[in-house]
Order: sequence, then structure tokens, then C-alpha cells
Amino acid sequence: MVVVGAGFSGLTAARDLSSYGLSVRVLEAAGRVGGRTMTVTSAAGSAVDLGGQWVGSSHTELRSLADRLGVARFSSYDNGKQTATIDSRPISLLSTTGAGLALGAARLAAVARFGRASDEQTLEDWMRSIRPSMARRAFDVLAAELTCRPAGEVSVATVADMVACSGGIREMVSVEGGAQDALLTGGAGGLAGAMAAELGDAVELNCRVIEIERDATGVRVQTAEGSIRARHVIVATAPPVAAGIRHHPALPDARESVERNTVMGSVYKAVAVYDRPFWRDTGCAAQLITLDGPIRSAFDVSPPGGAGHLCVLVPADAARRLDDLDEASRRAAVLDALADHFGAGVRSPTSFHEKSWHQDEFVQGGYAAMPRVGHLEQVRSAQSRPVGRVHWAGTETADRFNGYIEGAIRAGRRAAAECIAPI
Repeated sequence: MVVVGAGFSGLTAARDLSSYGLSVRVLEAAGRVGGRTMTVTSAAGSAVDLGGQWVGSSHTELRSLADRLGVARFSSYDNGKQTATIDSRPISLLSTTGAGLALGAARLAAVARFGRASDEQTLEDWMRSIRPSMARRAFDVLAAELTCRPAGEVSVATVADMVACSGGIREMVSVEGGAQDALLTGGAGGLAGAMAAELGDAVELNCRVIEIERDATGVRVQTAEGSIRARHVIVATAPPVAAGIRHHPALPDARESVERNTVMGSVYKAVAVYDRPFWRDTGCAAQLITLDGPIRSAFDVSPPGGAGHLCVLVPADAARRLDDLDEASRRAAVLDALADHFGAGVRSPTSFHEKSWHQDEFVQGGYAAMPRVGHLEQVRSAQSRPVGRVHWAGTETADRFNGYIEGAIRAGRRAAAECIAPI
């Protein structure tokens, strides 16, 4: 068996195949494992997640995996407050802006629950009815944080589908008891590394798959180093990345449409590290959403009893604007924006780490590939359907929690089961 991609989905599929007693090779084009997760070490010696990191309260597969590999979790810091600002001034949830934002979120939750949304209507058009204009602006920022796409490039049906698959808006934006409930000691990349270590020499890095040829008895997977004959192959990459692989015979139109009509989002992530989380001394809110400036959100993701970590997420067009700055200017812009909320001390971190995921040639963006407007139904129906002995994994193909590590794990297990079933 061959697995293409050593992210959580591919590694999960490989572990399940290996556990069944099957020989497996994992081919990863990048020089590291982890896919859309990535953990580096700070100047303080702490683990810094530059990609996917949170463990949701309902993410049962991820929690079970961490437990089996002896990777501990710690609760995300949450002092019970989340601050939204405009021009460095807090927006009260009791204001007309707060009420309008809450009403917009409730409307989207209802659309997600009852499935009454148009795939031809963009989220931008749908948001026009949100009042007042400041509430609409706040909702736009919230939606970009969830999708990493401009509101004019994603349909309201796609966003509603994502919300429904993720357990609802409240689940998606909540810390305690929600999607940001906990973090992994050693980082999500550390967990991926532990999975790869179990597989040993079966994981081959810097090994790009160029072509897959399939016939009635198996597949031939072609790399720059040679070809591999196997019973089945699991392609565990996002559809726009998988589109770089040639297929013989050509893929069916429905599968080609999946790769042609899905787009990765744009997202920049930075983590500033300090000797300790000094901002907690003044009771500073743990989460920040801001409607202006170079960043859109910030979170206290500090490990317990050690260094202070401030995580910044910048999605969609705002992430692209940061690309225009050089490294020093980008760092200064991010830290100045954090100082408005967390205090002047944040301008002097012990180390600063950043990652623009849309510039990563092996990932092409985050958090997940989303259908172009008008293509949701076709993409959802075809993206996990096998083509002969070629199977598809990746978080996009999960029926629940797609876009999360949890979804990637579930998709990997489903794809492995498809390969095992005929044996």
C-alpha cells in the first residue's frame, strides 16, 4: 500500500494499514511530516505551533490518538472574556453592534441547522442584511477567521455546511468546551512526529509523487526516484495539491472537478514568545478580535507554568497584505497591534515565529480547501469517492470536523478501511 502525504490523515491511514499487517510506504513531498501542522522550538525551549494546534472538546479521535501515544494535553487559558475592538476601543456586546453581530450569528446557525442556504449566493451578499454596518464588519472578520477566504469568494451554503459539520458556531468559537478547548504538550507537530516514528523507514520525505497509473489489479506510483507498484494508493493531500499529480487513465470528470473547483484559503500565523505570560497580571482578556489594523485575532496559548505565548491569526486578504512587508516590518506591525491590547511589553519577545501557509508550496494555504461558489454539492459528493484503487483522504473529505485535525484523522481511518475491506 502507498500513502501520499504525511499529514495527520496520511499518517493515520498508514498506521491503520500497518496495524492490519499490511506493508505500507508513506511518500511526502516536503522535508517534514505534519502537513498543515508544524511545531518549532522557541528561544525559551517551548514548543510553538505554527499550524493547526487546538484539540476540541468533541474531537474524540484526536484525543484518543494523543492518549495512545502518551502525548499530554493542557487546557487552553480562558479567563472568561473575549474582547472585540475597533480603533483600539472595545465593542460592547450590549451595543447595537454587539446585538447585530449576535443576530447574524444566530441566523447563520439556523441556516446551518435547517440547510436553507443558496450555493449561488456569496456570503458577502448574504451579509448585506446584517445591521448596523459595524456589526456586518465584525461578522465579516469572524467569517474570515473561520474560512480564510474573502466573503465574496465563498457561498453561504458552503459556510453553513462547514458550521454544521463542526458542531455549530458556538462550538467553533468557544474555548472551554469548544473547538479551542485544549492544546498538546510538545505541539501538534510533535504528535505527528510520534506517529511517523512508529512507522519508521516507511515514511519517505522529499519524495514528490508525479504520476499514478491504475489498472484492474493495482496502481503504479511514479516519483522522481522511481516507481512503486501497490495494491492501493491513498492520496492524503488537499485537492488543489493533489491536482499536481498526473493520472493514467485520466480521472473521471467528477474527481477532476473537485481538484479544479476547490481553493485553499490564505492564512498567516505568528507566535510571539516571552519569559512568562505577564499580561495576565493585569487580568488582560485571553482572546482578542480586532476589526482594523494588520491582525484580526490573538490568543493566549501559553503552556502551563512556563513561557508566555501569544498566537496571532490573520486570514484572507489581510494575510495577503502582510506578504507585501519585509520580515522586520511585518514583525513590527504584528507586535505593535498586540501592544494595543496586551501591553507595551509584547514589543520585546524572546523569540518570534511566523508562517504564511499560502506561500507553502506543499500545502498551498489553510485551513482547508473550500468549494468555489456553486460547486458545493458536486464537491461534497465526489471528493471522498474512490477512483478504482485510488482513494482520497485529507481533512476536506471528512463528514465531520472537516478543516480540523480531527477531520483529518477521521478521513485517514475511512480511507484505510476502504483499502482493507476487499482483503
